[in-house]
Amino acid sequence: MNYYRITAYYKDEDFSFIVDSNGMFEKLWQFSAYLVEKNIDIIEVSKEENLLDVNITPAEEDNEHFILRAIADGKPEYINQVINGTTYKAIKVGDKIYIPNKEEII
Repeated sequence: MNYYRITAYYKDEDFSFIVDSNGMFEKLWQFSAYLVEKNIDIIEVSKEENLLDVNITPAEEDNEHFILRAIADGKPEYINQVINGTTYKAIKVGDKIYIPNKEEII
């Protein structure tokens, strides 16, 4: 399974979003390149094994689509998130939060 998550910012319209791919792209770089071709700035990229969900449930497998998980005006926000007594660097778009790199402990 190739489960990837990207947080991105589209400056032309001033909005950010979180999007998952669960089977559509073989490699993470392919997913990133697809968005960059659309003039979208990549903020965070994660493979399933590196991220921690805070309040986003994993997407079902889909070989034909990627899945929009969150969207909000402006840039994404970095916050501290405590899970089981450990503080992580998390990213927030709208009301959705996840930790893009579970090895990045604050």
